Amino acid sequence: MTAQWNTRDIPSLEGRLAIVTGANSGLGLETVAGLAGAGATVIMACRNAAKARSALDEIMRRVPAAKAELMTLDLSDLASVRRFAQDYSSRFPRLDILCNNAGVMALPYQQTRDGFEMQIGTNHLGHFALTGLLLEQLQAAPAGRVVTVASIAHRGTRGLNLDDLHWQRESYKKNEGYARSKLANLLFSFELNRRLQAAHSHVLAVAAHPGYAATNIVGAATEGSPFKRLMVQIGNAVLAQPAAMGALPTLYAATMPGVSGGDYYGPRGLFEFRGYPKKVGCKHTAQDTAVTAKLWSLSEQLTGVRYLSRS
Repeated sequence: MTAQWNTRDIPSLEGRLAIVTGANSGLGLETVAGLAGAGATVIMACRNAAKARSALDEIMRRVPAAKAELMTLDLSDLASVRRFAQDYSSRFPRLDILCNNAGVMALPYQQTRDGFEMQIGTNHLGHFALTGLLLEQLQAAPAGRVVTVASIAHRGTRGLNLDDLHWQRESYKKNEGYARSKLANLLFSFELNRRLQAAHSHVLAVAAHPGYAATNIVGAATEGSPFKRLMVQIGNAVLAQPAAMGALPTLYAATMPGVSGGDYYGPRGLFEFRGYPKKVGCKHTAQDTAVTAKLWSLSEQLTGVRYLSRS
């Protein structure tokens, strides 16, 4: 990996099919631009139709030859996830790249349409279901790849409370909820890789994080608090990197030869806050197979989506 790897180093993706969730702004929009710029056909999976149309206009402005289109996906609604997967599978015979990018951050307590706490429901369970429902299309590609976007915030939690995943008994803490959802993303990605390897699949499951990137998700987490908004503005000015830089680890993980299943990429700078991508480590809890087994079983039960077995 070159020390200053960027989108100019992405190999040709002509003929490849990609899905990016949460593609209407920030990291997702930059990921679409990078993939489309290298020739991939990109499905921009977005919840908000108006924002999605504006995002597609932006992509076509920046990448005039882009092959990109919109499809509706609300990860907080399992019925929407199933419709999206069915619609995609009816139109396309395979899927080369799935970027599980969309997320919500530090929200006041809310529930998804299916009764899940919003952060774990959207960030983890929605993507868990989506990936499982598209696994056949990923297997049909010559070299399918699943990239799940995690966060350095996963280091901020001691671990998941699998007996109270939706905060029905424990006093809800929104930042802790976000950290747990990002830990769940890593547990999912690493376990998916183990299952794919056990099945001798050629599909790779890898993870990435953007460091501290100045995106809309951070601003949304401070809604209603002028002081927190001010702190975010200062942090963005002093510590954060642009969304285009934050998307580089995802793009590297999604496109480069030499990436191995189970890899995790993030910025190479101090504390992994900013910089060009490199392979990084994670909190040891993210590799705990006992916790993973319980989370996986619970996720299958809650979503109704079952995967290939490890045996």
